[in-house]
Amino acid sequence: MTPPAASPEPERRDGDLHPDLLPHATRILGELTGRPDAQFRQGQFEAVDALVTGHRRVLVVQRTGWGKSAVYFVAARLLRERGAGPTLIISPLLALMRDQVAAARRAGVKAATVNSSNVTEWDEVVGDLRSGRLDVLLISPERLTNPRFRDRVLDPLLDGSQHDGSQHGGSLQDGPVSPGVGMIVVDEAHCISDWGHDFRPDYRRIGSLLESLPEDLPVLATTATANSRVVEDVSAQLGSETMVIRGPLSRDSLRLGVAPVASSGHRVGWLISHLNDFTGSGIIYCLTVSAAEDTARALRDAGHDVAPYTGRTDAEDRASLEEALRDNRIRALVATSALGMGFDKPDLGFVVHLGAPSSAVAYYQQVGRAGRATDSADVLLLPGDDDPEIWEYFATASMPGEEDALAVLAALSESASPLSVPALEPLVGIRRTRLNLLLKTLQVDGAVERAGSGFVTTGRPWTYDAPRYEAVAEARRREAEAMLRYEAGTMCRMRFLAEALDDPTAHDCGRCDVCTGVWWDATVSEDAESGARKVLSTLGVPVEPRTRWPGGMEKVGVPLKGVVPADEQVAAGMTVARLTDLGAGQVLREFLAEGHADGPVPGNIADWCVRVLSGWRWQERPEAVVAMPSTTRPVTVADTASGLARLGRMVDAGQLRFTRDPGTPDVNSAYRVRNLYGAFEVPAETAAAVRGRVVLLVDSEIGSRWAVTMAGRELRRAGARAVLPFALAVRG
Repeated sequence: MTPPAASPEPERRDGDLHPDLLPHATRILGELTGRPDAQFRQGQFEAVDALVTGHRRVLVVQRTGWGKSAVYFVAARLLRERGAGPTLIISPLLALMRDQVAAARRAGVKAATVNSSNVTEWDEVVGDLRSGRLDVLLISPERLTNPRFRDRVLDPLLDGSQHDGSQHGGSLQDGPVSPGVGMIVVDEAHCISDWGHDFRPDYRRIGSLLESLPEDLPVLATTATANSRVVEDVSAQLGSETMVIRGPLSRDSLRLGVAPVASSGHRVGWLISHLNDFTGSGIIYCLTVSAAEDTARALRDAGHDVAPYTGRTDAEDRASLEEALRDNRIRALVATSALGMGFDKPDLGFVVHLGAPSSAVAYYQQVGRAGRATDSADVLLLPGDDDPEIWEYFATASMPGEEDALAVLAALSESASPLSVPALEPLVGIRRTRLNLLLKTLQVDGAVERAGSGFVTTGRPWTYDAPRYEAVAEARRREAEAMLRYEAGTMCRMRFLAEALDDPTAHDCGRCDVCTGVWWDATVSEDAESGARKVLSTLGVPVEPRTRWPGGMEKVGVPLKGVVPADEQVAAGMTVARLTDLGAGQVLREFLAEGHADGPVPGNIADWCVRVLSGWRWQERPEAVVAMPSTTRPVTVADTASGLARLGRMVDAGQLRFTRDPGTPDVNSAYRVRNLYGAFEVPAETAAAVRGRVVLLVDSEIGSRWAVTMAGRELRRAGARAVLPFALAVRG
């Protein structure tokens, strides 16, 4: 199907555009790019003109690096100069937001963001917005479902009205938000569509949001990865008069290749042997957090300068890792899809995938990070035999099940007060990740809403949309089958990807392994593969210590900032396995699952603990063992601690105590530290036993690491010479 008003590139004709606007817009473009001689690419000024002078709705589908952000920053400044209100950009990833704020500054546009990583800055940002000092506000789609943000910021901004905020509590400042919004930008707009490869429940709210806005409010939607079906769907949601600017998507600079399916050990061994064959710095993508962390560890053990980058990486660390890669101070980031949309490094030299994404469109988006400002970049896929199983897991996890949805609604209806996610878990028997996705879907459907830190039902009727979910599931199956065809190599790799995106300019690249033959060395040394297998199969997952306090702690009433003092830090820790791992992780996941009876550790898990401790390369052997207080597994933790003390001939120093409820761990770092600050007490007998000793601090699980950091801090302040955290499992 052909999208409405779509064309490969709009042609510029005399009389079509406003010539007086072009010189000024070009000057702003020069400021944005840092190049006074910069000129608009074909389609860019057409989009700017349509937004600024035509007040139209525009969908831009252009490959990564074309300059979609230039369109909205130039348009935002021009609109502000004409007296319009600030631009609202809805953007999916924190990396994207950081880059965009920096780019906006270069264009003379003051931009700020409200997202989960800068909670302590929200009041300042909203103050700037209300006073008219802010030109661009970037938000994540999740903000659209937050009642306080909608009431205090979004609704008044969209209405251009005064709002005194007197009816609601919360941390956002009260007062008017004015003037009204001047333009809305939906970045990575394929997320709006059910048929997009990266559909997100929170994005569904955008469609209804746009329906409620005046037709003459400029709206820009952008994406680099949309086939005709997605373009048609997004265009329809924007409006019948949507202007579509669509360009060629093939990337002639990329040299694509696919290796035969192989085991994880063989693939990581190949990387150990050949990472230095690639030019420049790059990204190694993995399908799961565990795979990314294990691969990074194997490569680092082999002497390669790499680091993991996943959804579990702290916001502060993400920013520094991104800068290290941009500056070529690191060989590669070993990443999940958390590093993707919006990361900007035009000279990225290579992208390697250990495991294939579940669709050719998603794959194109990730490999499109490379070769944007270079003549050549290498892209290699190392598929695994377990890829289809991982695809199935993520596909089913993202689709709400009818029974699960009804169970959640029933539990909320029967509760007299809002229920948090941890409170819901034991009532409905749904895992945390799936439960969070389900709650997002029910929020967007209007069946539930947030109330403080929990959820309540709205009382609106809700019906499971089986036909829609079945159609989407079928589309995902076809995408997975297409990805397997891509791997089979029956046609030019780039042509295949371009045709998957319905690019009418698709052509043979003359560079990939199908066009010219295998271009990489396929050999793997025995030592490299052996080393990889050893790392991937070894029990024991290192846990890096927290060394910096979250920013803005003084704003939440806690006098901690900057670097954690060396004499209050815990050392690097260890756990037996990740709960997401195969093998030991599966056993631990079942043993530690919600609803499983609290009790002593079984023999096999106890043996694993001993093996991990015997292989731990600590600087000083622990001399005493202290158990963490636990609200969920007190027997398990106490049994593990006393058993290790006995087997390791260490002093059993007892258990720490909670002075108050430590709260839920499902909050951002600043609030987690606030909740844990002063929550741990070291009993007198424990303090006497740990004084001057190296302490093994034992827990059942480690999640954000803040609990062991804060508990370890109290032990150091009580006189412990060092504290080594140890747990049965790490989440993620």
